[in-house]
Amino acid sequence: MLKESAKRVQEFLRANGFSCVVKELPESTRTAEEAAKAIGCAVQEIAKSLIFKDRKSGNPILVIASGSNRVDLQKIEAATGLQLEKADGKFVKERVGFAIGGIPPAGHLEKLRTLLDADLKNFETLWAAAGTPFAVFELKAGEIQRLTNGEFVDLAVLY
Repeated sequence: MLKESAKRVQEFLRANGFSCVVKELPESTRTAEEAAKAIGCAVQEIAKSLIFKDRKSGNPILVIASGSNRVDLQKIEAATGLQLEKADGKFVKERVGFAIGGIPPAGHLEKLRTLLDADLKNFETLWAAAGTPFAVFELKAGEIQRLTNGEFVDLAVLY
């Protein structure tokens, strides 16, 4: 039996024509590293959902990055004009409907502008959080844009 937040994600996926199945795991999937270990996939295949706050509008902005990438806020600003800042847990829960560590790529309380890491295109399948720090679902990498209505942006920090 799925927890309430994970069930909401599963229902959203089904209602929007996705056959993805939400799975709850015994190990934590709170971070990309923990998720990859629990699932048995490469950390790069984790589609991590990060919520930022747009300084101008105050709206939440969803950034979905490959699990091994750090997000470069200056690259995002140059590409989109958005000036993003870190969002705290209270803001995320109130505006998005999920707690940090379990934020799914879709199914939020409000429609979110979504930026997708261009590196996500490099994989056949991705794994994403499904509403709790123990719930995930697998999807084809080609489905992430349709699921989120997101725009691909070069947003990774170069090392």
